[in-house]
Amino acid sequence: MFRIFFLFVTWFALASVDAAEYPAPAQGDFVVQNFRFASNEKLPELRLHYRTIGTPQRDAQGLVRNAVLILHGTGGSGAQFIRQEFAGSLFGAGQALDAGRYFIILPDGIGHGQSSKPSDGLHAAFPHYGYIDMVEAQYRLLTDGLGVNHLRLVMGTSMGGMQTWLWGERYPGFMDALMPLASLPTQISGRNRVWRRVIIDAIRSDADWRGGNYASQPPSLHTAAEMLYFMSSNPPLRQQQMPTLAKSDSALDSAVESLMKTSDANDMLYQLEASRDYDPGPDLEKIRVPLMAVNSADDLINPPELGILEREIKRVPKGQAIVLPLSPETRGHGTHTIATVWKQYLEELLASSARSN
Repeated sequence: MFRIFFLFVTWFALASVDAAEYPAPAQGDFVVQNFRFASNEKLPELRLHYRTIGTPQRDAQGLVRNAVLILHGTGGSGAQFIRQEFAGSLFGAGQALDAGRYFIILPDGIGHGQSSKPSDGLHAAFPHYGYIDMVEAQYRLLTDGLGVNHLRLVMGTSMGGMQTWLWGERYPGFMDALMPLASLPTQISGRNRVWRRVIIDAIRSDADWRGGNYASQPPSLHTAAEMLYFMSSNPPLRQQQMPTLAKSDSALDSAVESLMKTSDANDMLYQLEASRDYDPGPDLEKIRVPLMAVNSADDLINPPELGILEREIKRVPKGQAIVLPLSPETRGHGTHTIATVWKQYLEELLASSARSN
């Protein structure tokens, strides 16, 4: 069913007004030996960094019943959720994902955060991973690394939202519910492909990239940072923040400078190219559990006028879709990390999936 309510990139989100205390996450690393990628490349040791909050609980059959997997967006990491507007609105006592009840797992995807990535040393010799590889690695982390054999919920933002659709198709009996945020269940195409290609081409055609073996960051990383800033937020908020030419330039320069301090051209190139194998469209009927997809109307990356979510959600047997209207609370694509805007739908999903199991 599709319901529309009239009522990146997460870097510019505002703080939640109902934030609560939650336990500090524990961190760890799991190493997969001789991980083989879909490209047939192999990495002798694939390091997967993760954060967990809470404790797993098993039923009489030994199934973990309270594990929640939360997947981050392109260029991010599990750390992006440890912030007041997300964890502070969801993980506290009595909240939707109360860490006293749930075992919350926040992995860094391949090529991101503290997991194995090109900038660790292999540079452009790093295996060319895709979303399918990332999901397979997440599964290995859960089952082999953390001993989790069942998930109460898989949810994700942006790239993590796209991977949530793949989780539902590739492991349809492994979870009770799915919540993809800021994503579409179709391959990367149209404008969504174009902005990615702009960054990819800028880096690959940069003489200072040197085939990935640069000594210092190539100038194209600056172009990439500008494009990422452009695709985030929404027009009214941007105009409010930057009402003059001078303030616009100043805000852009500040945002780009901040991003440049923590970014690497090879890492970004690989992160964007990883979406090449994303195409959940052919197998949507395989998703068996309740799924609640939430997008926002001011999302430049996944604009509602395309009608893709409305069309494709009908193929998901227990699927529902929400498109949040533009409001003072939404932040364009970054709305996915402002939990106060959409957490009522998470609560609905948890209630409905509990009844259906």
